[in-house]
Amino acid sequence: MAAKPFASSADLDAKEQTLEVLADGVYALTAEGDPNVGAIEGEDFLVCFEALATPVAARRWLAKLREHTDKPIRYLVLSHYHAVRVLGAAAFGADVIVSTEQTRRLIAERGRQDWESEYGRMPRLFEEPASIPGLTWPSLTFTDSLTIQLGGQRGELQLRYVGRGHTEGDLVAWLPRSGILFAGDLVESQAALYTGDAFHFDWASGTLDNVKALGAEQLVGGRGAIARGRDEVDAAVEQTRDFLLTMQQTVGDAYKRGGTLREAFAATHAALAPKYGRWPIFEHCLPFDVQRLWDEFHGVERPIIWTAERDRQVWDELQG
Repeated sequence: MAAKPFASSADLDAKEQTLEVLADGVYALTAEGDPNVGAIEGEDFLVCFEALATPVAARRWLAKLREHTDKPIRYLVLSHYHAVRVLGAAAFGADVIVSTEQTRRLIAERGRQDWESEYGRMPRLFEEPASIPGLTWPSLTFTDSLTIQLGGQRGELQLRYVGRGHTEGDLVAWLPRSGILFAGDLVESQAALYTGDAFHFDWASGTLDNVKALGAEQLVGGRGAIARGRDEVDAAVEQTRDFLLTMQQTVGDAYKRGGTLREAFAATHAALAPKYGRWPIFEHCLPFDVQRLWDEFHGVERPIIWTAERDRQVWDELQG
């Protein structure tokens, strides 16, 4: 059997981008399983959510957004530190770049390595990588919550840290007036999870409980379709939880019986593939997901930093 191409290196087909208006002045861009982004209008300014992987890629999104509004971008909100979410920030010209304090620390600790790792894994997303001026640094951070008053009759945007999950520092952006939640990669709707930097046990329990308790009527996850209505929102949250719990069961069983990492991966793949195997980035992510959870079972509290070299080592062991 031929070895599988590394991560998403063979995924070179362009994805169709769709801008959707979720409510008056609330926008989301989806792209067939590529990273989702969004924007919220204030009375006389914009808040953008996520930055994509390069300024060139971000400008394509902004061109679509400018068909609906010409308000200046005051805030750019970053849900977490991963390169495909932050390195396009220069295109926005935002007055303020916002993240959690935890995310700022992660950029300092591992931002450069993550950039090199993600570029190797997903080269198609890095449209004209030479346009990236350097690491993206937030200019405003918070630990638990931050509220942005949108002005006029637009209410407020609440940025919240809801617990460790996809990374140590993910935030969500919540519009209580319209019941719309931008969940970042804490929730995926009809897309597989990347958990290589995750805290699987916190995420599957308290963190997702906190997300669900907001009672969103529409949810924009990190990838995949927009969930509309409480039933679809709850289904997206529970799909995310099911993926995590299935991994915990299969990897945990291999660990408890003294099995190997390869055995844990094979069991996890067999358990997840019937339901999730055709969803975006499933094959790409699973080796890194299993490695991180295996580390957690072995007492590694914080994720080991991914490098291009470590990526290849894990891939060759589990998927090569």
